[in-house]
Amino acid sequence: MTQSGKPAPKRPAPRRGDNPRQVALTALQDVTRAGAYASLALNRRLRESDMPQRDKNLVSELVYGTLEKLLTLDYCIDRRLERTDIELLVRNILRLGAYQILYMRTPDHAAVDESVTLARRLGRESFAGLVNAILRSLSREKDALSWPERQADPARYLSVRYSLPQWIVLRLLDAYGEEMAEQIAAWTPQAHTLTVRRTPGRLSREAFEGLMTAKGWRWEPGRLEGAYYVANARDVGLDKDYLQGVFSVQGESSMLAAMAVSPRRGANVLDACAAPGGKTACLSEAMGGTGRVYAWDVHEHRVDLIRGMVRRLRLDNVRPAVRDALHVKEDLLGVMDAVLLDAPCSGLGVMLSKPDVKYRQSPESVASLVQTQRALLDACCGYVRPGGTLVYSTCTILPEENRLQAEAFLARHGEFSLDPEGLRAALPPEFAARADGGMLQLLAHRDGLEGFFIARMRRRT
Repeated sequence: MTQSGKPAPKRPAPRRGDNPRQVALTALQDVTRAGAYASLALNRRLRESDMPQRDKNLVSELVYGTLEKLLTLDYCIDRRLERTDIELLVRNILRLGAYQILYMRTPDHAAVDESVTLARRLGRESFAGLVNAILRSLSREKDALSWPERQADPARYLSVRYSLPQWIVLRLLDAYGEEMAEQIAAWTPQAHTLTVRRTPGRLSREAFEGLMTAKGWRWEPGRLEGAYYVANARDVGLDKDYLQGVFSVQGESSMLAAMAVSPRRGANVLDACAAPGGKTACLSEAMGGTGRVYAWDVHEHRVDLIRGMVRRLRLDNVRPAVRDALHVKEDLLGVMDAVLLDAPCSGLGVMLSKPDVKYRQSPESVASLVQTQRALLDACCGYVRPGGTLVYSTCTILPEENRLQAEAFLARHGEFSLDPEGLRAALPPEFAARADGGMLQLLAHRDGLEGFFIARMRRRT
């Protein structure tokens, strides 16, 4: 009850027969109007509906696909509008319709009709004709779309063609050159799969593969030991075997960052920005449950995620704690055999799985992140004992957060040097061969994994 005595508003009950396109529109509004994270907004809207799984899959495809192609869709829409300052709700209806016409197998007439119906159902009757006209025009001309002139403005062309904010394109052009920048921008995986990691010591390889088959999952072995690509797993977080710690969900790039630490048994290891705990788990398991892994994060709710992971996987040697890694803990200086700093970053290496991330960042936010990364490196390096290891990693592809950040750290801290032999020894041969002087930059289009950076350094004194 509220103070007025009136009943508090209730969350809408799930409704059978919800229209998938309307649910997708609501989630898209959450992201573009309210700034919600796409994954959270989508999960919330799907939980509120009891649509059949087929319709939920459609909602997910519409939301993630529209966000992934947002700038391209807007370009195509705006070229057909007399005025581009239209209401966001109407624009999102057009975006969803345009995405179906350009990128899905939905019959064009169905995409148009459903979009017009959405406009009318949501009280935008006056815009129904506009929605109809824009989408029918796009349908007629979709095989002969025109793009910005490439030679005159390569950045503008790549931005529109591949739906990347222009400032990101300019950074990629500067860092990688036009050919590779386009390869990075254009690359999409053949199929969006989930990567799961078998927990060592629970089930044998054969037994785990049999378990996945029994679940009806379509799977194939990954490139790292214990990793598998799964194409059709649903609600994995509720799976009983997941809850019992038989497997985890973790990308192989993240696994490689933990592998780069290569901790010995009985070591003291710090995972300085650990949440949600995937790398912590890899470190703990690599040490065979011996030694101690300190797992820190600055936010209580994120440390709760680490604690949940520790319980689920039964990792007795992990010590989670709410701690700001920027604030030096004097009693641990020079104590750690290894420190993993997976620093906060722009996340531009994971744009394919989190398409909204590219719209959340800006040159200003990246500059702020660079300063935070610098401060974290300066704070955490003191924990490394003489002869110990410092691994710096990010899930981005911008040099100022990666190679240039590592080089600047080494220039400030002469007691550290890159450890190319240690990095090569820690990684599987396929990835060891790609390491360059103690640093490894993973690029999705080239390596088939999420964009990631890893630098392994050793303290001399």
